[in-house]
Amino acid sequence: MAVVYDVPATAFVVKAGQKLKESGKVQAPEWAADVKTGTHRQYPPIQQDWWYTRCASILRRIYIDGPVGVQRLRSLYGGKKNRGVKPDRHERGSGSIIRDALQQLEKAGFVKAVKGGRVVTPQGMAFLDRVATEMSAAAPAEKQATPEAQT
Repeated sequence: MAVVYDVPATAFVVKAGQKLKESGKVQAPEWAADVKTGTHRQYPPIQQDWWYTRCASILRRIYIDGPVGVQRLRSLYGGKKNRGVKPDRHERGSGSIIRDALQQLEKAGFVKAVKGGRVVTPQGMAFLDRVATEMSAAAPAEKQATPEAQT
């Protein structure tokens, strides 16, 4: 059985986001199409399903980092702000997006609040490990199907 650490992060987050969307436990809010993900961004995300990808990414970060709060997640999802002639500076990501995503993940039963922040529940760990196992099982099959692997 594979765990989150065994699969590539980018592919894992996309796959977990698709699973969250299919499950129906997480729903994108109405305002999600109109907001930027932080003050360092110039435009809103281009992807239609960015909300589910962000929720999956937050769930993965909590799994890896242990108890984590909104402020630390804001730092992780922040970025470099272009200030024109002045030197660039790091700006934190949107706290509202992170809080809303965490509240939905709590309601779904994947995350719970503890004294140091939020941690992944056993149900959340099972969900993430199931996605990782599916990805690792599909990887050898894809590798055998390519012509380079047969030579």
